[in-house]
Amino acid sequence: MAYEFVKVDRDGPITTVTLNRPEVMNALHSPSHFELEHVFNDFAADPDQWVAIITGAGERAFSAGNDLKAQAAGLRMANPGTGFAGITTRYDLTKPLIAAVNGVAMGGGFEIALACDLIIASENAVFALPEPRVGLAALAGGLHRLPRQIGLKRAMGMILTGRRVSAAEGKELGFVNEVVVPGELMAAANRWAKLICELSPMSIRASKQTVMNGLDEPSLQAALSGQNAYPAVAAMYRSADFKEGPIAFSEKRAPNWTGV
Repeated sequence: MAYEFVKVDRDGPITTVTLNRPEVMNALHSPSHFELEHVFNDFAADPDQWVAIITGAGERAFSAGNDLKAQAAGLRMANPGTGFAGITTRYDLTKPLIAAVNGVAMGGGFEIALACDLIIASENAVFALPEPRVGLAALAGGLHRLPRQIGLKRAMGMILTGRRVSAAEGKELGFVNEVVVPGELMAAANRWAKLICELSPMSIRASKQTVMNGLDEPSLQAALSGQNAYPAVAAMYRSADFKEGPIAFSEKRAPNWTGV
């Protein structure tokens, strides 16, 4: 499918999704949200695609978030059921997402990154939830994900001031995994994606679902007792990969993962 506001590239099991509105710093409006929902529906359903990288077109921005000019002009600002950029309320996605953040990640742009499993940032990346400056609030997940990821007081220090945080500080706070020079951003993101692809995709999906679901349980005991009922865990036990791993280990060879 041809997209107007998004670019999609596939390299083996890795899908790269580029937010493609550089003229507005990759800010998103309703048509781009629905395109992205379609992109991630396809990614989720494709058994040959194991990891996705999300980045922004151009050198200035990952995403400036909500397209306020489009909103001010009266454009209907509807989001799909899967949320901002088609991912912020996509709770059932067990495949890993990597945010490759180039430049500005503000408001909804930061919320997209927070919805990913890893954040790789260029040195010029800047993060913030500045919605209160324009009479809004970060209701696409930022107000909930940021405290869960870096702790309440650190998160409130960003949320209640709307202040900008550099890539280096983001790594110190704990929401950035790696900081690289701008020219090495996509190489670094692909390096992480390829490391993930060395492992069984069935095990990766089971691991992600167990972590995410377990965080919502009231206790460690509840998390442990319920994990075998998770769909991705059950699928791992039934998979060819579950048999292939021990066989490859005993035969002293690299496993041939199929993701089924």
